[in-house]
Amino acid sequence: MGSRSLRAVLVTLCVTVTVAYGVLYYAFTVLQPRIVDATGWSAAAITTAFSAGTLVGAVAGIPVGRVIQRFGPRWVMAGASLLGTVALLVVAAAPSYWIFALGWLVVGLSSAGTFYPPAFAALTHWFGTRRVDAITTLTLAGGFASTIFAPLTEALAAWVEWRWTYVILAGVFVVLTFVPSVVVLDLDWTPIAPDKEGRPVRDRDVLRSRRFVVLTLAGTLVSMVVFASIVHLVPFLVEHGLSPATAAWALGLSGAGQVAGRAFYPLLARRFGVRTRMIGGVLWFAASVALLPLLPAVGWVMIVVAVLTGTARGLYTLIAATVVSDVWGPERYAALNGVYSAPAGVAGALAPAVGAGLASVMGGYDALYWLLAGTVLVAGVLAWGALASFEG
Repeated sequence: MGSRSLRAVLVTLCVTVTVAYGVLYYAFTVLQPRIVDATGWSAAAITTAFSAGTLVGAVAGIPVGRVIQRFGPRWVMAGASLLGTVALLVVAAAPSYWIFALGWLVVGLSSAGTFYPPAFAALTHWFGTRRVDAITTLTLAGGFASTIFAPLTEALAAWVEWRWTYVILAGVFVVLTFVPSVVVLDLDWTPIAPDKEGRPVRDRDVLRSRRFVVLTLAGTLVSMVVFASIVHLVPFLVEHGLSPATAAWALGLSGAGQVAGRAFYPLLARRFGVRTRMIGGVLWFAASVALLPLLPAVGWVMIVVAVLTGTARGLYTLIAATVVSDVWGPERYAALNGVYSAPAGVAGALAPAVGAGLASVMGGYDALYWLLAGTVLVAGVLAWGALASFEG
């Protein structure tokens, strides 16, 4: 497999994944207020439809992973691109709320074949020992999805109404995801069954193992905290006396920290084993989250800690993306990672609502962030126990 072909695959996936997140996810965050104003549907109802699609996408990742494992990513990603295009047109043309909600459920199905997990599976299979560098490059590119598509969506929405904005974005989506997937992702895909002492290792043997179950639980807890800490960072900082503008800057710079954390990951992967990376990354994240309620409400101090929290989130994105191949090998990555990622995706979708409810019940965001830090520590203990006997 030539290096030119692999470079084309990496560039293609960087484009398709960035466009998928930009169109299927970030565009909604910009258009939501306009949809409320134009339709009269409540913000809660509209957001619920979007969140339901996110949940569907997380669960659909399990069968999608199995299909990719057997047949490869080319037609899965191409088909998901067409499905997403149709779904966006349904959302744009929806004459009623229920058709609108149905459209978002189908968008969720599309995301299962166009977001990070299927791209991670492709890179893990085709890049072999160079998969960490390839996955890191992909996540660095994907980190610019909001940077590109939030202002683009806003510009379109200022020119035409939200429905036509989604029609235009659907056109962008199909051109930049379907066509490259069909043309470039045509490399040979030959699944290799792993074996242990001459006997084939079945997926179910791994999925039922204590190590897989415990690591999946740990990853789910961390994912919940990742999304909750992002969504509630601005209100937390405002509650501490920072202005909304300063709090927004802190959130934006924490995103820059996330990119820096991802860029740093290949060095860690070369120097440390999966157990050290997993435990170290979780502890770093727990410490940075716990620092927030401890520090004085000084703008630059909070911003520095927000950036540190962002680097921890960035590192963990890649830890989660590579732990399955590091522990069980790349041969069954697509199928196993689909199961590993599904509960984490569900947790991420529920995190904003759960975090808001907990902050209300516990009397403020300080208590919420203490709880989030403790949750990450629990995840760290679980991961340590799962990997205690693992050599690697």
